[in-house]
Order: sequence, then C-alpha cells, then structure tokens
Amino acid sequence: MLKIKAKPFLKWAGGKSQLLCQFEKYYPGDLSGGIIENYIEPFVGGGAVFFEVIQKYNIQSSYIYDINKDLILTYQVIQKTPDLLLEILQRYQSDYNHADEQGRKNLFLSVRKQFNVERLEINHTIFSENWMPRAAQFIFLNKTCFNGLFRLNSKGEFNVPFGGYKKPNIWDENNILAVSELLQNTIIELSTYENCFDLADEKTFVYFDPPYRPISKTASFTTYTGFEFTDVEQIKLSHFFKKLDTQKCSKLMLSNSDPKNENPNDDFFEKIYNGYELHRVYARRMINCNAEKRGKINELLVTNYGLPT
Repeated sequence: MLKIKAKPFLKWAGGKSQLLCQFEKYYPGDLSGGIIENYIEPFVGGGAVFFEVIQKYNIQSSYIYDINKDLILTYQVIQKTPDLLLEILQRYQSDYNHADEQGRKNLFLSVRKQFNVERLEINHTIFSENWMPRAAQFIFLNKTCFNGLFRLNSKGEFNVPFGGYKKPNIWDENNILAVSELLQNTIIELSTYENCFDLADEKTFVYFDPPYRPISKTASFTTYTGFEFTDVEQIKLSHFFKKLDTQKCSKLMLSNSDPKNENPNDDFFEKIYNGYELHRVYARRMINCNAEKRGKINELLVTNYGLPT
C-alpha cells in the first residue's frame, strides 16, 4: 500500500490545519536544526500540529494529552486496533450511504442515543473490547454532526444536532492506518497539561492549544469536556508556561484567541504573558451560526523564543 501522510482523522472546532503554513514560521529554530528531540502537545484535540511536526521533523519521542475521555480513547484505539475499528466504521459508512435523508438522521440519532446511554458504562482507564465500538461512535458522530462540534450538556450528554451531510467520509481507511502507524511511537494519555512537566527538558518543544478565551459572549467553545476553561484557568496555564520556561528551558508555543478582534483595549494576554513574544496569525472563523460573521480574524501565538532568522 502506498504510504500516505497522516492527517487529522476528526473535524475539530479550533483545529489548526488551516494555520499550519503560518505556524511553520513561528516554530523554534532548534526544531529544523535537529536539536529538538521531544514533542509534547498537552491539549491535542484534532492534532493538526502534532501530525505536521512529527512527520516533518526529526522527533524521537512524542506525547499527547487531553482531558476529553472519548477523544483519548479514540486515539488509543487507532493506535492499538485500527483494523477492528475500521470494520465498524465501514458498516456505519454503508448504512449511511444507503439511507435516505430521514434514514440518515434516524441513524445519527440512534448512535447519539447509544453513545450517551453507554457513557457511564465505559471504563476509560482500562483498554477493553468495548473501546472499539465507542471509538467508532465517536468518529461517526464527529463526521455527521453539525460542523464536527463536540459539546456536552449539563448531564454530560453529547447534544450536537445532525449535520445533514450527504457524503461524509466516515470510513477513511488509508488515513486511519497511516495515523495508527504514526502513533506507534507516541505516548497517549488521558491527563491534564500539568503532567507533562517531568517529561520536558531543553530538547523538548511543547505546543499548547487550550480552549480559547471567548472573544464575545456567543463565541465560547470552552466546555467541550464539561469543564469550563475560565480566565482563572488561563492564568493558571500561563504560570505553568513560565514554570516550564524557567525550570525546564523547553521551547514553548501557545495558541489562543485575540481579544483585540472585539476590544482593542483588552490586554489580557499581554499581561499574563508579559516578557514573552506575542505574534498574530490570520485564521478564518469557520463555525458561527451567522454566516456573515465567518471571516478572517487574528489569533495569538505566544512563544518563549525569538523567531528563526
């Protein structure tokens, strides 16, 4: 089989695929220079930066974390048992393709209900045969729900509506196998970002992509795990960023929203990352119920190093 480049297997709110060409300009020079040996991504999400860095640079050890239980479960299933996962996804793809519009919606609602009913029955800490159908449900819902969002209600139930897509790529066999191969040398953990501290050193590149600080009252995607990432959490993360910088001498890069898109006087990130490099990149806002508000906006990149010359 022709070897292909692994890419994110999920649609993900705030995913960085569209920004990779810009991000490359802001990576530490030690990365292309071969000095960086380890890569850590503590909020992996869709993993666009992870897939890019691991395949483009000479990384010896990689570690990805997230606190989204089903996301990490799915990464681990792809790592360990991609063939069994693909069998289930192929059935979902066939059932979806052969159904009419109402049948597709009914299939989505049925899988969503099953996903929610079984959420309390899954042990996310011990790999088991129940993980394969759970991961398949997760991928199916991601590919067929509205805009690939992952949102939980107050009961912890997935409640994103049906997306109505005619040809979603549910069974992406070649990419799943490529991702699985890439993950063989990656440590995947259900964990908070603080737990990466002991792994970091001066030859480590850490990329933080936390839940973004909302730039408006209606632009919040901070509760996709049922845990709200408030300003207090943003400040706590900035303290950890500084701790890694001063005690581990790692190369650090962090993404977040740019409050100045809405309020030119909002200096929140300038204050909490005082002394570090702040850069602005251009992103396209893809998820907004108002189509007129989808367009180019600034996003922030914070680094603890200067740009390569």
